[in-house]
Amino acid sequence: MRIAHIADLHLGFRAYHRLTPRGVNVREADVAAAFQQAVGEVVALRPDVVLVAGDVFHTVRPSNTAIAAAFRQFSVLAERLPGVPVVLIAGNHDSPRSADTGNILTLFREIEGIVVVAEDAETVRLPGLEASVLCLPHNVLARSEALPALEPDPTVRTNLLMLHGTVAGATAEEKIRYVSEYGGVAVEDTVLGPERWDYVALGHYHIATELTPNMWYAGGIERTSTNIWAEAEGEKGWLLFDTETRRADFHPVATRAVLDLPRFSARGLTAAEVDERIQAAVEAVPGGIEAKILRLVVSDLPRVVARELNHRRIRDYKAEALHFHLDARPPEIRRVVGSGAPLRRQTLAEQVESYLSKHYTPTQEGVRRETLVALARRYLEQAGEGAEAEG
Repeated sequence: MRIAHIADLHLGFRAYHRLTPRGVNVREADVAAAFQQAVGEVVALRPDVVLVAGDVFHTVRPSNTAIAAAFRQFSVLAERLPGVPVVLIAGNHDSPRSADTGNILTLFREIEGIVVVAEDAETVRLPGLEASVLCLPHNVLARSEALPALEPDPTVRTNLLMLHGTVAGATAEEKIRYVSEYGGVAVEDTVLGPERWDYVALGHYHIATELTPNMWYAGGIERTSTNIWAEAEGEKGWLLFDTETRRADFHPVATRAVLDLPRFSARGLTAAEVDERIQAAVEAVPGGIEAKILRLVVSDLPRVVARELNHRRIRDYKAEALHFHLDARPPEIRRVVGSGAPLRRQTLAEQVESYLSKHYTPTQEGVRRETLVALARRYLEQAGEGAEAEG
């Protein structure tokens, strides 16, 4: 069986406030174009089944433009691949916290051949293929109660497992480079038991990654992560897995260029010298920076030097590129004692306690210094807890 595995479409993703001639956010149009391209390639390769492993949309309330783009492309899959089932599950981005709110993905049940699993664990049987897909959308994993039994169907020839979440365990920790998206629920690989399945299709991690020969993250089709710079290198796309050969072929999708330029330190440099380094980094970009997304980190850049940079030229870079981010980072403050050994900076709580204990003079009689310090410590702890709750 040949399986097309797509995940993390994030239709409706927006960034940078640039619009197309039709008034659509440029990055939203990029993501829609990437999905259209992926659908065209899937149709051309004619797999036996299409699995979409969650995060179809970037938000639980996507724009009309994003909904229309998704409906159009899922309709293309259904029309041009008659008899080929398309099974999709909800990820954390397109799963409302309240079931009463309803899930936008259920709209696609109106398309013949599209199966949507949005809330509960469900085994989707594919009788024409003698196969079944156990689907675990985000909300199933997010519930406090234990997971349902993850057992293959003994009545079929091919058993598939699809879920949207973070696979935990020694193998995953070794292969997953960083947290591309927060909000995913962790599931131990020992619970999944990939050796019991013909294929495990994963969604949530945005870089195509093999955890075992038959368990893969397909990765995203565009760069929509919180930290796109960590994904600047490498291609985006989808997977075609063959259960007989146990081989996964990655099919890249053309995307807008995202470049994290080589960073440099401005320590000891004048403003003119920093300008020259910035200009050299930009001019070294193959094909120029037009319509690209770029970042240049300049560390150890004092404010007085940053103010004297050629900001007119920097504005020109920002106008030419889709997005040019000059990430200017000031020198790290390091305090030293007479011997030159670096000292750790005090925390806010330590500074307050030191001031109240040694330098503060009470304005009224009867103020006990130790009680004042204890109160200050408690108020700071409460303030920190409130900030975490709001975050």
